[in-house]
Order: sequence, then structure tokens, then C-alpha cells
Amino acid sequence: MSLPRANYDPRRVCVNPFPNISLDKHKHAVGVYVAGALFALANWQFWDAAILSRHTVDPEVHISFVDWVPGICSVLGFIIVNLIDKDRIKGDNAFSGDGGAVWRARLFLFIGFAFMAGGLAGSIALHVLKYYLREYSEQFLYYGYANMSQNVCFMLSAVILWLAQSSSSEYEYHLAL
Repeated sequence: MSLPRANYDPRRVCVNPFPNISLDKHKHAVGVYVAGALFALANWQFWDAAILSRHTVDPEVHISFVDWVPGICSVLGFIIVNLIDKDRIKGDNAFSGDGGAVWRARLFLFIGFAFMAGGLAGSIALHVLKYYLREYSEQFLYYGYANMSQNVCFMLSAVILWLAQSSSSEYEYHLAL
């Protein structure tokens, strides 16, 4: 093992521990606002493409329900990831004697990121199969690019919100006797 014996804990899943980020109260709020702005930007990009597609004359190029599926998967993953209690994943919660809770929390975290990765992979596949291989003009390729950038922004927003929420906030008090 590469870790010294004193730092080794057999209960850990990863060799490297989670980063212990100590942000000031304003940086915590900035992280939440940046994540919200990325989430709004993601939706704006796709809705812009959806509205633009309704005004085209070619009915084959309209955005259909299939184009919405990757974004829906990414939003579900976003919700799953950010609903998980961060202390459960670390296993630091002193009040939870249930070792299975840590395993379930990590499983749900994996499922959430799998949903987001599936949404991103689906948007890339949709762009290639629906817009790129049919050799539409550049204005119609924008619909696929908007779908891909929507899913990338959802993933970045989830990671930024995860880091902002897992940092210590101004409402956290440490009492010592």
C-alpha cells in the first residue's frame, strides 16, 4: 500500500479521501448561484433550439420527444445526486449506526451520475445519428449542439452544487466540551 499505516482505514472505499473544502460563507453562496446559472443556461440553450425548430419549414428537422429524453435523464440524475446526504457517503455521521446506509448512498450517487452520463451519451448519439449523418445544413446542426451543451451544463451544475453544498457553511457550529 502507498498510504502510511496510520492513515489507512479499512472501511474506506477510495484510497484518496473526499476533499475537505472550507469555503467562506460568500463563496458557498457563489457556488450555489453559479450552479443555478449553469442550470438555467442549460435549459435556455435547449429551449432556444426547440423554439427555433418550430419555425423551420422542414418537418424532419423538428425537435421531437426523442430530443428531450437526454435532458430528462440528466435532470433526474441531477436531482438524485443532490438529494443525497453528503455525510452518509463519507460515513462520518455519528448517529447512523447502519453501515448499509453508506453503501446505499454511494449506490444512489453512482446511479445519479450514471443517469447524467447516459444523458450526455444519448445527446451525443442523437446529434450524430439525427443531425450529423443526414448532412443537414449548419443551422440544423445547432439543435444537436444545443442538446449536447445542455447536458454538459447539467453535469457541471451538479458537480458545482455538490461541492458548494458539501463545503462547511456559515450555519455549521462545532461545540466542544
